[in-house]
Amino acid sequence: MKKINRIMTNICSDNLAKSRDFYTKLFDFNVDYDSDWFVHLISKDKKLELGIIERTNEIVPNGFQNNPQGFYVTFVVDNVDEIFKIAESEKFEIINEPIDTFYGQRRLLLKDPNGALVDISSPIKDFNFN
Repeated sequence: MKKINRIMTNICSDNLAKSRDFYTKLFDFNVDYDSDWFVHLISKDKKLELGIIERTNEIVPNGFQNNPQGFYVTFVVDNVDEIFKIAESEKFEIINEPIDTFYGQRRLLLKDPNGALVDISSPIKDFNFN
């Protein structure tokens, strides 16, 4: 097996500041690096990372500078309803309000400023999967 040392999702953005603010207001990310072409966010415990890159930057191949399709990013948090309250107060685009799923998660869907689908979930306490 090949060892993985690090994995980081990079989101292509037309508005780095708006994207940075979206993710730092919802989650416990700190801004580690902030420039006119790239923002690096890192969780307060330094275990999770998220990159936001200018969509039309030369290091993003032309064929990948489109709005995202065919994937979504999931964040698992302790209390999805707290995140929902933040999303409402910030007037972020809510796709689905929190609902309990058949697989034991309470799930909220948001659309980030770049058009990416963001799934925010919390395990349902004492859920019994039958």
